[in-house]
Amino acid sequence: MSNTACPQSEALFEKAGHRIPGGVNSPVRAFRGVGGTPRFIAAADGAWITDADGHRYVDYVGSWGPMILGHQHPTVISALQAQLTVGVSYGAPTAAEIDLAELLCNRVPGMDQVRLCSSGTEATMSALRLARGATGRDFILKFEGCYHGHGDALLVKAGSGLLTFGVPTSPGVPADLARYTLTATFNDLDSVDALFDQHRGQIAAVIVEPVAGNMNCVPPAPGFLEGLRQRCSADGTLLIFDEVMSGFRVGPQGAAGRYGVTPDLTTLGKIIGGGLPVGAFGGRRDVMQQLSPVGPVYQAGTLSGNPLAVCAGLTTLRLLDDAALYAGLEATTAALCSLLQAEADAAGVAFTTTQVGSMFGLFFSPGPIGGYADVLACDVERFKRFFHAMLAGGVYLAPSAFEAGFVSARHGDAELQQTRTAAREAFRAL
Repeated sequence: MSNTACPQSEALFEKAGHRIPGGVNSPVRAFRGVGGTPRFIAAADGAWITDADGHRYVDYVGSWGPMILGHQHPTVISALQAQLTVGVSYGAPTAAEIDLAELLCNRVPGMDQVRLCSSGTEATMSALRLARGATGRDFILKFEGCYHGHGDALLVKAGSGLLTFGVPTSPGVPADLARYTLTATFNDLDSVDALFDQHRGQIAAVIVEPVAGNMNCVPPAPGFLEGLRQRCSADGTLLIFDEVMSGFRVGPQGAAGRYGVTPDLTTLGKIIGGGLPVGAFGGRRDVMQQLSPVGPVYQAGTLSGNPLAVCAGLTTLRLLDDAALYAGLEATTAALCSLLQAEADAAGVAFTTTQVGSMFGLFFSPGPIGGYADVLACDVERFKRFFHAMLAGGVYLAPSAFEAGFVSARHGDAELQQTRTAAREAFRAL
């Protein structure tokens, strides 16, 4: 466990437990997957966060992905300050929503129209309802270890916090509903074929994280996404890319642009809100036209298109219209993975990294990592010790062996050097 004293975080965590279930508002924050006390964050700037006890850490969580520009980017902060002077919520349309919709449709492959909402979970839930309504079919197909939010139909062999706690499904999900969720193996088209053979003409949608980020970072195998596209097209099934995490993170057009595969629907979140709560789903015009008020599939949200979230997201995405920025992010992430691998090798520790753009994964395994089974075979106990050693060394990683990490545009030589120093001690201690 970390040797860094954190009495303020400990006191806050104890206090929080009296009023908030588990002391946190999202399960993985509780450190149950690694042990110890979660750090309560007081401030953030650039590539660093500061906890309630005044300890600073190089931040590789980045609010779980949105802070691609780094914390407190001055242009984003200025835009938010200007928006605050004219209102925070209207419950009515704004011109900025149109600007964001235009930008998303111009950059995301296959996105003719888009609907804004308030979270990634809401986006995936809505996309699946739309897919069912548009196709008149009930079954959906997802993949083991992929997490698409906490909608009932999706909490079947899911990733993220469910893997952290060893619970692949959740109580409260009716069996009659769960039976319509089919589960295949990520990066295994044979498992997909078997389910299509059993349910020909019945599957409304295949939903996939094109770059899995909720069983740590697992890239798609060559031909996997292309194979999904072919199978969906052949059976009249909609292909949904859940790019809540990978959207604008792995490239300027997300995973769809990076791999050259166009889905029917895409779900987005995280980066498109610049750190504020947001979600979106969009795709083919004929499918999106099935949505209320022009179509029969109902979806609504009181705070959808919230002016602050739209402002932060629009400003962030405009700043991301820069090929050099993405090249720099990818190079920094590659350098991070290289230095961690080198320190592990020097210490004789079985260790593997993965990377797609500025997403990365750390696995205590000789590798390779191709899917759910490989992730589950990793040494989770060793990760727990590593996590706390890195925390003591001033480096903040995701508090779970099943979550991807993220690099921002503000990570540079100083942050990499601090990470190398902490990693050297951490691997030696293992």
